[in-house]
Amino acid sequence: MRAWRMALGITLAVVGAVKAQDSLPPGAPCTERLDRYQAVVGADHRTGNVNDSVYVEIEHELSRAAAACAAGHDGEALSLIRQSEVRHGYHT
Repeated sequence: MRAWRMALGITLAVVGAVKAQDSLPPGAPCTERLDRYQAVVGADHRTGNVNDSVYVEIEHELSRAAAACAAGHDGEALSLIRQSEVRHGYHT
């Protein structure tokens, strides 16, 4: 049962992040930073270097950043991304 809930959590986190990213402003600093961080985290998750629960947590954090970015709040989005990077030990 736990594996099923975790898979659902990952699916929901990814879907939320993808929906938010659909409306990101092209070329904005927050869009570029978000894309770069998600690419690194996604690669780490696929290779097993990030476990499922941490991946879901990061994607949730990035969905908030993506929403701020999409709303034109570049500074807020960059701050949320940086907070997530620091919290999880990333330097992208």
